[in-house]
Amino acid sequence: MTAPPGGAATGSGDRSRPRTALPALCVTQITGWGIVYYAFPVLNPEITAATGWPTGATTAAFSLALLVSALAGIRVGRIIDHRGPRTVMTAGSVLGTISLLIIAAAPNPAVFLTGWLLAGGAMAATFYQPAFAALTRWWAPDHIRALTVVTLAGGLASTVFAPLTAALADHLSWRATYVVLAAILAAVTIPAHALALRAPWPAAPFEPARTTGDVAAAARTRPFRMLAASLTLSSLTVSATVIALVPLLLERGCTTTQAAWALGLGGAGQTAGRVLYATLARRTTVTARTTSLIALSGATTAALALVPGPYGLLVALSVAAGAVRGNLTLLRATAVTDRWGTSHYGRLSGLLAAPTTTASALAPLAGAALAAPLGGYPHMFTALAAISFVAALGALGADPRTTRGDGEHHAA
Repeated sequence: MTAPPGGAATGSGDRSRPRTALPALCVTQITGWGIVYYAFPVLNPEITAATGWPTGATTAAFSLALLVSALAGIRVGRIIDHRGPRTVMTAGSVLGTISLLIIAAAPNPAVFLTGWLLAGGAMAATFYQPAFAALTRWWAPDHIRALTVVTLAGGLASTVFAPLTAALADHLSWRATYVVLAAILAAVTIPAHALALRAPWPAAPFEPARTTGDVAAAARTRPFRMLAASLTLSSLTVSATVIALVPLLLERGCTTTQAAWALGLGGAGQTAGRVLYATLARRTTVTARTTSLIALSGATTAALALVPGPYGLLVALSVAAGAVRGNLTLLRATAVTDRWGTSHYGRLSGLLAAPTTTASALAPLAGAALAAPLGGYPHMFTALAAISFVAALGALGADPRTTRGDGEHHAA
């Protein structure tokens, strides 16, 4: 085991772990996701009503921000691999603040779109992927615990900021609301990222049995392509089912309030489900874990398609689906280290996140496009379940077998 000049060990033993990094990232994930992501669906009806801009135009601007995030994430991951997270995440916080102020002041849809394109860059630099890259390097080999903690916190973003955004909008215009949210974002995330992420960035550990040493070569392998395809299809179906759950329940005869509660309790299930992931990782192989979780996502989607009620059962299915989603978030966070180690985590995870984030961005449009020709949301959910099962089968081919057996490295 060796130590770089910064003093952090690079072997598998104890390493320099900044004590403030994990709590700081928990707070910034709640704040960043809550303001940059979850405030928009709350404010969008007021935005379109106040400006007269088409809903399709404002929603497309938000979707394009997600696409920018997917593409920019590749470069962000490469930078973090070499330099660490502090500069990237601090700059992302500054960019996020500026983008929200541009959105708030936008006189027309073109400027509104410009603000969201900048926000996409901020998402790439501050959301889960850079936080995961930081924690994976600092906390390895105990990174699953750290990732679980930060995703548990991130799961509270909508719980905290959706009601806060609505409360602000009750007393302020949507523009003033975004200005207040931008101020909160700046006050919380800029100093947190600048001050809490200052620890020396440890060199990548030497892992001769688990990485090719060439990130480009790893990305070209069949297991990597199969993994990317499976996670992309899974992300498409998961995002589409979340967006379409309320319309599905309305077709089942639920009221809007009942549907909203079912969706919210599903989010609570997502947070609770993440607590189970560390145990699941210890007791399963990476292939079994990936395949079973994607298949369970398909099963819960199929159940929502086939079960007409009663309401309590629909809520229970929503909670179960949320628990699976929570585990899928951590599955994606550990997909690279489970197979190729931590040496090139930022770059490889960025390459994986690009298609999955793109699929998530397109999911609302895809779901709406499928519902009508398929004859309603229950049939659409059936189609999404079938896609999930295909993704689960594809995951069987996503295990590189060039070194140790699967069971020897599933708990990396």
